[in-house]
Amino acid sequence: MSKLELRKSVLGPIYTNVYFLKNKETGEVIIIDPADQADRIEQAVASIGGKPAAILLTHGHFDHIMAVGAVKERYGIPVYAARPEKPLLENPPKDMMPYRSPDPVKPDVLLDDDQVLELAGFRIRVFLTPGHTKGSCCYYIEDEGVLFSGDTLFLESMGRTDFPGGSMSEIVASLHRLLDTLPEETEVYPGHDAATTIAHEKRYNPFV
Repeated sequence: MSKLELRKSVLGPIYTNVYFLKNKETGEVIIIDPADQADRIEQAVASIGGKPAAILLTHGHFDHIMAVGAVKERYGIPVYAARPEKPLLENPPKDMMPYRSPDPVKPDVLLDDDQVLELAGFRIRVFLTPGHTKGSCCYYIEDEGVLFSGDTLFLESMGRTDFPGGSMSEIVASLHRLLDTLPEETEVYPGHDAATTIAHEKRYNPFV
């Protein structure tokens, strides 16, 4: 039986998916990509009725990190990110969003490829998936059959590669790795737009 209760809020100027993973047994909550509007994130946490345990970041672009500082301070929880993303998080570009620049983020825990986290009662495997950024990563919970793909893999699409640090060859390799490694029934929850499955992407994603 699944112990995952999953909620999603769509927040910020580019409609970013913010995910809340609650362990129904322990009540702990993991927040993935606190994009913006910390007050609405707090409301979502209250509605799910859990205790935040950690923030996981898929990458360092402004539309995924604007509320990190406020959420971290509000709950006193650590921030996790892939090791190669550290420079981008600590020195976010100033020209990607003219009206407001994100504050620098200093991750508390740096993650390596294929590392397995024991967090909030879940075993979470880290896939380093460069291409959208140098340190983009995805989070896979095998026991629950879910992947949180950030801006690497979208429904029948993939993340942009025209920002600094982007690479078409790297993101295509990252997509192939995900689709070749994960079970077809895996549910994929991306950083924007609708969910999909590995099986669907194998059949319909034009980039693989």
